[in-house]
Amino acid sequence: MQEIFSGMPWWVKWVAVPVIALVVFGGLIASIVGFFIGLLFKLLVFVALVGGLIFIVRKFMSGSSSRSDW
Repeated sequence: MQEIFSGMPWWVKWVAVPVIALVVFGGLIASIVGFFIGLLFKLLVFVALVGGLIFIVRKFMSGSSSRSDW
């Protein structure tokens, strides 16, 4: 790999090659990042729903023990 870039200017190695890689693999990178962001969002929604369910169940359990009308 060193021999390929030895006669090239610095901007080919550090600018042109990464830009070409982003153009070629940009859609793949974007879909992977989008997948992980979606997964993180779903995980946060799941944690919020489970936390809300635990809060509601604990509130009703503590309230039903003091009330005898149930």
